[in-house]
Amino acid sequence: MENAEENNNYRIDVPSAFSTVFSHFYFAENKTAFPITKTLLPSFQTILVFNFGTKSFLKSKQNTVLQVEKCIVLGPIKQAFDYTLEPDSEILVANFKEDAFYRFFGNALLTHSLPIHPDVLIAQNCFDVLWEELKIIPDTKDRVDYILEFCKPYLGEQNAITTLLADFKEESLNPIKAIASQINQTERNIQLHQKKFFGYTIKEISRYERFLKAVDLIQKTSVNDEKTDWLSIVEQCGYYDQSQLIHDFKYYMNISPTKFLKFQSDICSAKGT
Repeated sequence: MENAEENNNYRIDVPSAFSTVFSHFYFAENKTAFPITKTLLPSFQTILVFNFGTKSFLKSKQNTVLQVEKCIVLGPIKQAFDYTLEPDSEILVANFKEDAFYRFFGNALLTHSLPIHPDVLIAQNCFDVLWEELKIIPDTKDRVDYILEFCKPYLGEQNAITTLLADFKEESLNPIKAIASQINQTERNIQLHQKKFFGYTIKEISRYERFLKAVDLIQKTSVNDEKTDWLSIVEQCGYYDQSQLIHDFKYYMNISPTKFLKFQSDICSAKGT
């Protein structure tokens, strides 16, 4: 997704004060005379999309087409989807981290009903107003700064258990079991907390991270013009066999690993650290 002749696009980092809220912002525009369609990898993040100029379109794995007029909330993004930038279209995407969607909108369980207009989640028409204000700001970085300032009053404090889950780094341990033991709660309570505040389970995110590792290894071999060693990728990522790797690619992206390798120039990742 780096062809400047086709599409002006780039990532925008956020100040450290917002590092627990947004991983980054993403900007893309189409200045050509033809529609540009890309595939967005699953990121397990919830995203807020602002559309300026010509309308943009999203298409799910199930071929559901959604038109983005002003702004929309999607996520957590658990499967790939296509998005089309029509000529003279322009999008700015805020990528929420972990529990930040809950802190902003109040309930990550609402994600089962997404995509949705953000004004439906907050009992005021503030996002339509925000879109109108952003539209007249010419500089993208200034738009991001405006959004960051706008969101301050809406952000709730991070829950103590959520902080433990977000900060857990011991890869050899099960975070649910470890945190339950640490704070003397049942594993079921921690599981429910994870699902409520993050919008996904530990099992879901572990499977996704294994898939993401495979994607990274495949892309590295492609960049280095090396022949892809599928058996090595299976072993390094902890898959049982190659069929399980293929199953994950079809689940997340609806394509095989070999097709991903062939068409990866049309695929971009919104995953931020």
